[in-house]
Amino acid sequence: MSAAQQESEADSKTSAALLEVDDLEVRFPVHGAGFLRRVVGHVHAVSGVSLRLAEQETLGVVGESGCGKSTTGRAILQLVQATSGSVRYRGEELTTMSSSDLQRVRREAGIVFQDPYASLNPKLPVNDIIAEPLKVHRRWRDGGPERVAELLRMVGLSPEHGNRYPHEFSGGQRQRVGIARALALEPKLLVLDEPVSALDVSVQAGVVNLLEELQERLGLSYVFIAHDLSVVRHISDRVAVMYLGRVVETGTREDVYERASHPYTQALLSAAPWADPRQERTRERIVLTGDVPSPVNPPSGCRFRTRCWKAQDLCSEQVPELTDRGKGHPVACHFPD
Repeated sequence: MSAAQQESEADSKTSAALLEVDDLEVRFPVHGAGFLRRVVGHVHAVSGVSLRLAEQETLGVVGESGCGKSTTGRAILQLVQATSGSVRYRGEELTTMSSSDLQRVRREAGIVFQDPYASLNPKLPVNDIIAEPLKVHRRWRDGGPERVAELLRMVGLSPEHGNRYPHEFSGGQRQRVGIARALALEPKLLVLDEPVSALDVSVQAGVVNLLEELQERLGLSYVFIAHDLSVVRHISDRVAVMYLGRVVETGTREDVYERASHPYTQALLSAAPWADPRQERTRERIVLTGDVPSPVNPPSGCRFRTRCWKAQDLCSEQVPELTDRGKGHPVACHFPD
């Protein structure tokens, strides 16, 4: 393929992107004590994150707790206000969009929250929980009860259970209710904020399989946020690895899991358990020293340098940019493997 053809193909992929996030930053103010409660600092939750999501694709976002995964997902849907940067859905800029226009966009973009015990109103029966988006967006009169019953069947629940309350369901069933609610308005994009992390391992597979079936059936695109590497590997087409508010590596599932280049990604993968007990006992692990730095005062240069065995003077002086190592596999490291 010629250079012109490669450039044309890259341009077509970019133009076909359903979601484009560029240089997204989210900072939360830290208030001091006293009557005036002046701002004494900021939590740098998300710093310069750029992501792309194509139609009917799943982008996995992984990293340890506190790295900014969930904040990124919520900022994409404008549930958290971005400090700076750009979020475009089908070419429309969301960060400067009016509330009425955002309401229109949110018919096509939904979210499934992490905790199925906290994300459902305990005072409402399941039918009312699923019906709420239809009523808010004035679609209830157009076959609302039938739509609720269809959604319950779609996620593997019986419409006869719609009069029950959330506490009468198991964790996996509650998460299915949350998925049904997110699908009520027939969205094209779903942000899945650790949808299986609060569930038993025996239940996780059923929910993940349901999400895959729904994606194929409805043509959905997913931003799948998780810290479980095995789940992300199973469901994702591409993966973005985050550390302390930044994306440090991104690429296809094969790139990240089989050809990891960033030291942090390598450390994450080495900590994941292996199925074979003999290999599990003999394999070499990468043990990181020290604690994750505070997002209020992140390190200069590379944020991972305080725990990295490769760190040199350059790492403290210069922020490593995401540099493509070939075939769409960018890594933010001065000394990648």
